[in-house]
Amino acid sequence: MATPITKLHSSIFTLTLCLITTLSFSTFTPTDNHLINCGSAVAATVHNRQFISDEEFSNSDTPLLSATRTIPLANQNTNPNTPQIYNTARVFNKPSKYVFEIKDPGTHMVRLHFNPFRSSNFDLKNGRFHVLVNGYVVLSNFTVVNMVNNWIIKEYLIWVDSDKVMIEFIPIKRGEFGFVNAIEVISAPKDLIGDVATLVNGFENENLVGLSKQGLEIMYRINVGGPKITPFNDTIWRTWIPDDRFFESSELATRVYFSGRIKYQNGGASREVGPDFVYNTARVISSTNSSIVNGNMTWVFPVVQGYQYLVRLHFCDIASMSLGLLYFNVYLNGNLAYENLDLNSRTYALASPVYTDFVVDSESNGVIRVSIGPSNFSMAHTVDGILNGVEIMKMNNSAGSLDGKMCAGMVLSSWPQKSVGVLVPFVAVLCVLLSVYVVMQRRISGMRDSIVWSKLPTDVSEVALKQGNQHFTAKK
Repeated sequence: MATPITKLHSSIFTLTLCLITTLSFSTFTPTDNHLINCGSAVAATVHNRQFISDEEFSNSDTPLLSATRTIPLANQNTNPNTPQIYNTARVFNKPSKYVFEIKDPGTHMVRLHFNPFRSSNFDLKNGRFHVLVNGYVVLSNFTVVNMVNNWIIKEYLIWVDSDKVMIEFIPIKRGEFGFVNAIEVISAPKDLIGDVATLVNGFENENLVGLSKQGLEIMYRINVGGPKITPFNDTIWRTWIPDDRFFESSELATRVYFSGRIKYQNGGASREVGPDFVYNTARVISSTNSSIVNGNMTWVFPVVQGYQYLVRLHFCDIASMSLGLLYFNVYLNGNLAYENLDLNSRTYALASPVYTDFVVDSESNGVIRVSIGPSNFSMAHTVDGILNGVEIMKMNNSAGSLDGKMCAGMVLSSWPQKSVGVLVPFVAVLCVLLSVYVVMQRRISGMRDSIVWSKLPTDVSEVALKQGNQHFTAKK
């Protein structure tokens, strides 16, 4: 059984996390594992991972960087606490691209690292540029001028069905520049993104198919009730941050931690989906007397309006005394997403992790609210709700963009050409037509593939269920 976390327990747990880090590692070895130290002539090691110089391929038959007159830059005022990859950068004063060879088609993790240091020739905070990844607009009019942290990592999940990943950097106009400090292109575990999720819109929840082909941007990756998890402690080099600043304080909720073994099972979450350290901690809501608690635990996440979001919730019953005691409801933006959730009916074991995927719009005030609370099946003197982790990912819009309404064609045509003519208007019209086509195709596909959830989903095809990684079936 889990133990409530006090300040002393929290310190002990954090120390234990550091001491037993290697025990949680998986054996995952990505087929494609491109780690690039941009603007440097030498390699750099971060979290036991080697980032090679982007100049290493400059004289090869397949150069990594397809551009001329780019500018390698070095930080002359280095901080010993700053990872080495953030002390150099590659600067682009015209459209430039990196091309990575891919051996393993499917979902790929793409991470772009930015640290706006100042040199004698450039202040990187003044950079303004667009970034495309395989035709997705991942950054539009991007600048780090108001960045609070020392460096920032933009992370994406991109479906790749060809033998290349192409990352393009386009300054917003002549005289402007773009830059990047480091790049990661890594083939993702096959079970990381399933193909099915539950659309929660306040009406009747329904099935969405084709999720794995979407472009996704990681907005939040949260370790509920626990400490920060660094890439060194994660199975696929992710960062999980504590939930404190997103959690609405509740006297009904307590933190718990678990020192036993997390039991990964087929059909549930794998270590690549979520490491032990996510499932070893949680927040719970419990009944302490003969009456069921009247209230929910709630987390609030600011997001950009105008997009749909994939919300992944991680669960692991580390708090119950025995099987069959934990039932609770899940709400997204105040709408019932899952009623009478019974984790044990899925895992048939305590301390066995699972996750479920939902798709939502943001609320009108630009937030996503996640709430956990008692259900009609909840019992007195037991745990009435639990949450271990949250991931929120922005989904690309109909223009194929994760940042704004410009499609890739419009971004590329925005760079001044020698003879523009009618190219820009033509591309603009083409993008509008493409967007309309995509919307219509999705509506047709949705009419064909969407399935209203039922308590016994006999009408869901076996293929769809397998593609969805055997997610929970949402109930009315």
